[in-house]
Amino acid sequence: MKKDLNENLGNSSICIHAGNELYAKGVPTAVKPPIFMSSNYRLPTDGTEPDWSGIETYIYSRNGSVNQFILEEKLARLEKAESCVVLASGVSALASTFFTFLKSGDHVICSQVCYAAVNLLFRYYLPDKYNIEVSLVDTTDIEEVRKAVKPNTRLIHVETPGNPTTGISDLREISKIAKEIGALLSVDGTFASPICQSPLDLGADLLIHSMTKYINGHGDSLGGCVLGKKELIDRIKTEAMVNVGGVISPFNAWLIARGMVTLPIRMKQICNNAMEVASFLENHPRVRFIYYPGLESHPQHELAKMQMKNGFSGMMAFGLKASEEEHYELLSHLKMIVHAVSLGDGESLIVYNSKDNEKMKLYPEEFREGFYRFSVGLEDAEDIIADLDQALDAVFKK
Repeated sequence: MKKDLNENLGNSSICIHAGNELYAKGVPTAVKPPIFMSSNYRLPTDGTEPDWSGIETYIYSRNGSVNQFILEEKLARLEKAESCVVLASGVSALASTFFTFLKSGDHVICSQVCYAAVNLLFRYYLPDKYNIEVSLVDTTDIEEVRKAVKPNTRLIHVETPGNPTTGISDLREISKIAKEIGALLSVDGTFASPICQSPLDLGADLLIHSMTKYINGHGDSLGGCVLGKKELIDRIKTEAMVNVGGVISPFNAWLIARGMVTLPIRMKQICNNAMEVASFLENHPRVRFIYYPGLESHPQHELAKMQMKNGFSGMMAFGLKASEEEHYELLSHLKMIVHAVSLGDGESLIVYNSKDNEKMKLYPEEFREGFYRFSVGLEDAEDIIADLDQALDAVFKK
């Protein structure tokens, strides 16, 4: 049977071509969509009243812009979602979701291992400012999720793989719980990227990515997205994007769409590299523990094999048989790997989490003596391993 190119493009073809037709009326000969930097658009002069809060017409760039619509189409096609909204940052996408679907008196269940800004939103800002009740639980344990349910639970928010521990939560089972109680299930899939996990296929209502990370992949722009059914995404666009204003700039939308062209091939290299690096670290005598979903030693490896696809992404966490000072010293000996926050860039990035970090009590016990979060990059795997090896030698063979 011949393949229907209108319905069933592969990931690489989607990342290159999807959405590009949305700009073609004005620039019919350009292969690549240009950047439309205008903040506003011409209004009709025939007496038609503009929809000032409209989200699907060109009025003002806070309501939507050409580059925004192109990027949204690419992402929706890639994730097989009805609709998508792209926003100014990953945190903007998360906060916009919570702002739109929660109100005073509601209860949220959230992964206790989650991105720092989400932790702050749910531990302090939303409870203190808006009287939203929050239960931070170990969502890798289904019974903990079930026990946390209350009559006023309106949202279950899961981060999987979890940041920074790479813990894997069973989305199919958590989706069943959400549906039983009439709550929405939102999933932050940033650590996996759209290539390595499809939460909407596993029962999520809303899927969130920090596009700053793997989707863009070049460390040069901020953005976030939310995907799901059109009725849900339209609410986020109307309530949070237009009327709170976390809109993405046309330039950042253009940069991220440009980065998406290489997303599938980048993730293939990153997954292959990460498996080699994780195996090296697992067998190094100075490594105290390593969590990488692709290793059989990972606590949720079997679940990761069922829930993830095309590899296990590039994120891992590991700790050394070392003092706090030696953990820090390792960073000073790295020659190629970059000591910096963020993840998903071309460069391998590493950051140390001190045992004095206030969130340590939320992590598995082996993490509490300090650990590294490591984003494996696009360099040659043998070079990443050689850099780690020489830095370990420099610390422990003084």
